Amino acid sequence: MDRIEAVKGLPFRIGYTGHSGHLRIEPLPPVDRPNPLSSLPDLVLPPAFEPISEETIRKDIEEKYLTPRLDDDLFSPAACGRQWDFDWFDRYRIELDPTMPRTVVVPSWEPPFRRNNIKNAEEDAHSAELWIPDSVEIEMTDLLNGEGDFASVPRLPGPAKDFVRGTSGNRPFRPGGLEQSQSSERVIPEGALNGEWVREVLDGGPPQTIPPGFKQGLDLGPLKAYDYSWKIVNTSNALKKPLDGKTTNLSLQFESVLKRVLEQDVAEQENNDGKSLEVKSVISEAEVGIGRNDASSAAESVVLDDILFKEHEVTDQKVEGDTLDGQGKEVWAVTGGSREISNRFYELVPDMALEFPFELDTFQKEAIYYLEKGESVFVAAHTSAGKTVVAEYAFALASKHCTRAVYTAPIKTISNQKYRDFCGKFDVGLLTGDISLRPEASCLIMTTEILRSMLYRGADIIRDIEWVIFDEVHYVNDVERGVVWEEVIIMLPRHVNIILLSATVPNTLEFADWIGRTKQKKIRLTGTSRRPVPLEHCLFYSGELYKVCENEQFLPQGFKAAKDAYKKKNAVKPGAGSSGGSSAVRRHQENPNHGKTQKLKGPPSTGNVSRIVNFQQNSLGLRRTESSPWLTLITKLLKKSLLPAVIFCFSKNRCDKSADCLASADYTTSSEKSEIRVFCDKAFSRLKGSDRNLPQIVRVQNLLRRGIGVHHAGLLPIVKEVIEMLFCRGFIKVLFSTETFAMGVNAPARTVVFDSLRKFDGKEFRQLLPGEYTQMAGRAGRRGLDNIGTVIVICRDDVPDETNLKRVMVGSPTRLESQFRLTYIMILHLLRVEELKVEDMLKRSFAEFHAQKKLPEKQQLLLLKLSQAHKPIDCINCEGTIEEYYTMCAEVEKLGNRVSEAIMQCHTAQQFLSPGRVVAVRSHLGEEHLLGVVLKSPSASNKCYIVLVLKAESPSTSQTDSNSDVVSQAKESGNVPQGYYIAPKGKRGGDEEYFSSVVSRKGTGAVNINLPYSGKAAGVNYEVVGVESNDMLIIYKEKLKIDQVRLLEDVSPAAYSKAVQQLLLLKTDGRNLPSVDPYKDLKIKDVHVAEDYQSLNMLLAKISQSRCSGCTKLREHILLLKEQHKHREEVNALRYQMSDEALQQMPDFQGRIDVLKEIGCIDDDLVVQIKGRVACEMNSGEELISTECLFENQLDDLEPAEAVALMSALVFQQTNTSEPSLTPKLARARQRLFETAIKLGELQAFFKLAVNPEDYARDNLKFGLMEVVYEWAKGSPFVDICQLTDVPEGLIVRTIVRLDETCREFKNAAAIMGNSGLYKKMEAASEAIKRDIVFAASLYVTGI
Repeated sequence: MDRIEAVKGLPFRIGYTGHSGHLRIEPLPPVDRPNPLSSLPDLVLPPAFEPISEETIRKDIEEKYLTPRLDDDLFSPAACGRQWDFDWFDRYRIELDPTMPRTVVVPSWEPPFRRNNIKNAEEDAHSAELWIPDSVEIEMTDLLNGEGDFASVPRLPGPAKDFVRGTSGNRPFRPGGLEQSQSSERVIPEGALNGEWVREVLDGGPPQTIPPGFKQGLDLGPLKAYDYSWKIVNTSNALKKPLDGKTTNLSLQFESVLKRVLEQDVAEQENNDGKSLEVKSVISEAEVGIGRNDASSAAESVVLDDILFKEHEVTDQKVEGDTLDGQGKEVWAVTGGSREISNRFYELVPDMALEFPFELDTFQKEAIYYLEKGESVFVAAHTSAGKTVVAEYAFALASKHCTRAVYTAPIKTISNQKYRDFCGKFDVGLLTGDISLRPEASCLIMTTEILRSMLYRGADIIRDIEWVIFDEVHYVNDVERGVVWEEVIIMLPRHVNIILLSATVPNTLEFADWIGRTKQKKIRLTGTSRRPVPLEHCLFYSGELYKVCENEQFLPQGFKAAKDAYKKKNAVKPGAGSSGGSSAVRRHQENPNHGKTQKLKGPPSTGNVSRIVNFQQNSLGLRRTESSPWLTLITKLLKKSLLPAVIFCFSKNRCDKSADCLASADYTTSSEKSEIRVFCDKAFSRLKGSDRNLPQIVRVQNLLRRGIGVHHAGLLPIVKEVIEMLFCRGFIKVLFSTETFAMGVNAPARTVVFDSLRKFDGKEFRQLLPGEYTQMAGRAGRRGLDNIGTVIVICRDDVPDETNLKRVMVGSPTRLESQFRLTYIMILHLLRVEELKVEDMLKRSFAEFHAQKKLPEKQQLLLLKLSQAHKPIDCINCEGTIEEYYTMCAEVEKLGNRVSEAIMQCHTAQQFLSPGRVVAVRSHLGEEHLLGVVLKSPSASNKCYIVLVLKAESPSTSQTDSNSDVVSQAKESGNVPQGYYIAPKGKRGGDEEYFSSVVSRKGTGAVNINLPYSGKAAGVNYEVVGVESNDMLIIYKEKLKIDQVRLLEDVSPAAYSKAVQQLLLLKTDGRNLPSVDPYKDLKIKDVHVAEDYQSLNMLLAKISQSRCSGCTKLREHILLLKEQHKHREEVNALRYQMSDEALQQMPDFQGRIDVLKEIGCIDDDLVVQIKGRVACEMNSGEELISTECLFENQLDDLEPAEAVALMSALVFQQTNTSEPSLTPKLARARQRLFETAIKLGELQAFFKLAVNPEDYARDNLKFGLMEVVYEWAKGSPFVDICQLTDVPEGLIVRTIVRLDETCREFKNAAAIMGNSGLYKKMEAASEAIKRDIVFAASLYVTGI
C-alpha cells in the first residue's frame, strides 16, 4: 500500500502478512527516503505446499526418518544449560595464501672474530662499532626443510596451560638427525613410478581401489576404455640431447614411458608404410624391463663404479678443527685447537655474554668459543674442575639471544641446589615432579625425566630452547635410569644444541661420536685430566697414616710400610698366641658378618624412638670397640688441620652407628654452636609443633651442635638440606655419608675417608669400581683453599691387597656403556606418531652405534657383490637337476648330523659296526656318499673305525698304485702272493697277473699301513681311512667276508681286490641297499630320530639315482654351485645386517608389541587405542599394572585414603620391610592387584619375554607402606605413622611425594577415560596427602 500521512506527523501504511493475508499496520519514518526495496510488491505469497511428486515424497521421508539428528528434548539449550551463539550469515571465507617465492634473501651470521666489515662511526665518539651482516640468497626449500624439524606435521601452538608440560595428545617434534629415516618418506603406490597407471587409464579395466594406508577403498567399477591414437612427430631434434646416464640407468620416469610407447607406434607405422622416421631412443631396453644388451650392461657397470668409489661429499662449511679420518669420512667428534683458542681467546670472543671475575682455564675458553659459534660441546673434567662455568655461559647466551636454556640433572637434589646457585645471576625456573617455579623463565632447571616427558608430549616450549645442558653424563651407566639420557638425546630436535658435562671417562670420544652421528652435527670435545687440587691417598692402620698414592702414581714403598706394620702387629709372640691383634682376626673369621649392615628389629609399638633407645642400650660394647678408631683418626686429622672431612660409609645404619660412636666428641666453638642453633631454629620453624619434635630432628640437632653430621637417603628432606647448607658454611667438621653425597651435593671437603672399599650394590657385595672411587675421592680438596686434598682408606683387621688397591686408585674409570632398553610407554609414545618409528629409536641408541656406523661400508659391499657375475653351469646331465642334487646333499648333511649324534653313539649301533659291515660314510657337501666296509673296530691304540671306502675320482700323480707296487716287489723278491682277484681285462692294469689263493694266518690286531692308505683295484680307486662314529651315515644289513690280516697286517693286493670287487657288486647290482631297521635292529625309541634315519636312507638312494651322479664334471659343478650359494648367503646376510630385523632388541620389541595387542593398548594395525593413551600417562609406576588397575575398576569400591594406600605399592621401592597391618578391604584390594600383576607377567612370558611372573609382581608391587599411607591420608600425625613401620622417615616422605605425582597421572587418565568419579577421587586423595612435613618447601627454593 502507499504511504498515508496521518495527523501529528505519524505516517503509516497498511499491508498484508502471512499465508492467510491478514491486514497489518506498519509505522513509517517521518521523512520519506528513497528505498530500493520499495519497488518490490507488498505481498508475495509463497506456495503453501510443494508440488507432490516422487522426488518430494522421497525427500520428505529421508528428512523425517533417515536423516540422523539429535533429540530436541535431550539436547535442547535449556537442558544443556548453555547456548551457542553462531552467526549463520557471517560465513567464513578462506583466503588463499600468496604463492611462495623460490628463493629468499636472508642475513648471514658470522662469529665476532670473522666480522671484517665493522665500521666505526667517527662522527659520534660514544657510538659503538656497528656490524653490517652480509646477505645470502637461499632456496625456499631449505627453509621449509628446516621448519620441518620443528614438528612432525605443521601444527598451531596449544593452550597456555600445556605450554611447558605438553599433553599426551600432542605430536612430538621431529628428532634431529631423522631426516634420512625411511619413516619420513612419502608412501608411493605400487605402479605409480613405472607408468603402468597410464595403460590402466587408457585401456580401461579394474582400477586400484585401496589408497596407501587404508584398509579398504571405494570401488566404482572398472575404468572405461578410451579410443586413442598417437600423434607421430619427428622428435629427432628434441631427443638428440640424452638424459643424464647416471640417473636414467638407475631410475624410470613417466616421460621415458611415453617416449617408449611413442617409439613402438613409430616402428609399427614404419613397418606398415615402408617409410622411416628419424626417432632416436633415449632409454635402453633394460630400463623398461624388456631385456639387457651389452651396451646397457657396460653403461650400468660404469655408473655402479661411480657410485661405489665416489668420495663422500661434505656439505657443511669447513671450520677450524674439522678433520677427516684416513678414509676420507667425516668425523663427528672433533678435538684439538685448544692452545690456539686459549692464546687468542679475547680476540676471537671480544664481546662475551658473561664476564667472569677469574681467569678461565684452557678447556673453559675452548668450550665458550664453540658456544659462541653455536656448536655442541662435550666437556669431560674431574669434580670441582669448573665445568659449571660452561653451563653458566650457555644461560647467558640464551638470555642474550632471547631463547631458552635447559639444565638437566640426574637427581632432584642437584636441581634444587643449582636453582639456588643460579637464582641470583639469571632468570631461572625450576621444574621437578612436585615443583613448578617460574616455568616462563628463560633458564629452566629440571630433572632429565621431566625433559623426556616434555619431548614425548610435544610441549610448545621446545620451540624456544637453544641449549640443553646434561650434567653428570656418566650417570648414563645407571642400570635403572641410564636409558633416559639416551632417549632425550635421540628425541631432541635439530635446532637444539647440546652441552654435556661429565667426569673423566675413557671413551668420551666414542660417546661424542655417537651423539654427533645421531644428531648429524659436530660435537666439540674438550676437557682436562688435571685436577685443580692434587690428591694424596693414604692408608690408616693402627693409628698411623701411610701414603700409598700421589699425583696418580702408586707408591709401593708406602704400601710396603703399611704391610710391615700389619705383620708386626699381628706377629704371634711366644706364650701369647691368643692375645693381641690376632684375636680380632679370629673374631672376624668366626663371625664373617661382623661389621656388616644388620637389621634392627623391635616391637612395632615402640617405633623409631624405641629402636634408637634399644640401639643405644644394646650397643654399648660396640661403641667402645668402634669409637676408638674414629676418635683416633679424627684427632689426628684435627692435629694436622685436615678437617672438615667426609667419611663415606656404604650403609645408612653404618652412618648412624658411626656418628653415635662420637658421643663424647665436640668439634665446634661456642660461637659456632650459637650460629648452628639459630640456623636450625629458623629452618625448622616452618614445621608444625609435633613435627619439630620428631626423634630424627632432635637427634640430628644434637649432632650438629657438636660439628658432626650424617647424610643418607633415610633422612627427611629438610634435615638433609640443613646438613648440606651447614657443611657448605663450614660448621660441620665430620660428616658421615653414603655415596649419594658425592653425586648430589657440590660441597668439597679438606679430606675424604673411606670406611671400606667394598659395597653392597643391591645384589651382592663387591669391590668399589675405579669410577666410583674417583667420584667420591674428588670431593677432597677445596679449590682456592687447599693446596692438596687427602684421601684416606681405613684398614681395620687387614691391609687391602695391593692389586685391588692399585686398581681402585689408579685404574681406568668405568666406560660409558649403553643401558638402553625398550619400555611399553616408549613404544606407545612413538606409535602415536606415524612419522616416528620404534626401529628408528633402536637404531640410534648407543648400543647399536657401532653396527649402524658400519652400514655405509656394508652398503657398498652389497652393491659390489650384486654387480659380480657368475659363470653358468652348462652340462647336459646337470642342467635342471644340479640345484635339486645340491639341495639333497645339503639335507643329507643336516640329517646326518642329527642321526650321528643320536644313533651312532648308542651301544646297539656300535655292536653292528663290526669288521665286514657295509656302511655309508659322510663325504664333503655336494659329493656322493662313500660306500665302504668296516675293516677294524676302535681299540686302545686306535680310537676310530678303520674303513675301506670307494672313491670316484682318480688318484693323484703323487700317489702310486699300491697293488702294482706290491706285485712288482713280490716279483723281485720271488715271494709272489697267490689267489689275486683281478678286474676285467679292459679295467685292469698291465702289471696285474693271476695268482692262486692261500689261507691267511691268525691276526695279531696290528695295523701295518699308514692312514690314509689309497690305491687302485679292479679299475676303481679306494682308500683306507680312519672314521669317527659320527661320520657314519647309514649302517646296511649287508656284511662282507674280508681278510683282516691281509688287509691291515700282511698287506696283500689280492685281499684289497676281493674287498673292492664285493663292494662293486653291491653298488652295481642293488642300488637301494637295505639298511638296518632303526626300531627292530637298533632299538631306537625316539620316533623323530628313527624318522630322520629313514629319511636319510631314502635321500641317499635318491642321490645315487640322480643324473648328476654320472657327470664327469660333477665336482667342478658342485664347487661352482657352492660359490653361487655362498655368494647368495653373503648377500642375504648383508641385507639382513642392514635391515631392522638385525637390531639387538628387535625380538624384545616384537614380544612387547604382541603384549600390547593382547591387552588392547593397540590394534592389529599398531594404532594406539584409548587404553594405550591411558598407559602413556603412567610415568611413576609400572604402566601395564597401573593401566589394568584402572580398566578393571579396582579403585571404584575404595575410598580416597584406601585408593592412595593401594597406589603406594606402585612407587615404594624398599623390599625388606615389616609386614603392614591392613583392613580386610585393603587386603582384598592388595590381593586383587597382585593377581593382576601375575597375569601380566604370565602374558609377557607367553610371548617369549624374559619375565618371571612372580619376580615381575614382586619387583613392581611393594606393599610395605600401605598402612602408613592409609593412616597419613586419614590425617594421622607424622610421628604416629613412623611407629607403624621400620622404614626410615626419609623414604616415607619420598614415597608420599611420588604418590602425589601418581595421583595426577591417574587423574589425567580418568579424564581420558571419561571417569568423573575416579577424577574426583584422585583429587581428594591428592589433597589428603599434601600436608605438613611431607610437603615442606625446599630450603634451596624458598631460602632461609
